[in-house]
Amino acid sequence: MNGIFLIIPILLIRFGLLSIINKEALKRAAYFPPCEGKEKVAFWVYQITNTFMIVYLLFVKIEIKNTWSYLGLSVYLLGLVLYVISIIDFAKPKENRINLKGLYKISRNPMYVAYFIYFIGCGLLINSLTYFIILIVFQISVHWIILSEERWCIKEFGEEYKEYMNKVGRYLCSM
Repeated sequence: MNGIFLIIPILLIRFGLLSIINKEALKRAAYFPPCEGKEKVAFWVYQITNTFMIVYLLFVKIEIKNTWSYLGLSVYLLGLVLYVISIIDFAKPKENRINLKGLYKISRNPMYVAYFIYFIGCGLLINSLTYFIILIVFQISVHWIILSEERWCIKEFGEEYKEYMNKVGRYLCSM
């Protein structure tokens, strides 16, 4: 199987499903708040590594032949399911535009978490150390992007967002 088949679902979810549910949400999802300092570098690293990981998949063949392949397929499918759920939750925020329901009750960034899980699954399916190294660099850049988004959310939503930050973890629920 060609790796392009790994890409098609994520693109359909990100652009197709989101635009079907709420065209305004599609615009919101494409918005990156202003970056400061190192965040500017992180933004470009994010763009380059994200592009690399998707384009890389165009040139690989997928063979489900061993335990790692089946594990990769399971993680890949989990990532897609979580991405669908987080996209649906993202598309239907409260009137004040803060997302507090569904997966947003356990993560302030469920789309990023799901996207990361999706890429881990892809990496396991293609069995590529290079892919995993790029994925780690990608995820570090994502952290810096999230910091800029949080600063923007505090500015935009004020105290309500700060309360949300105290209740819900950046990546997974707070204990």
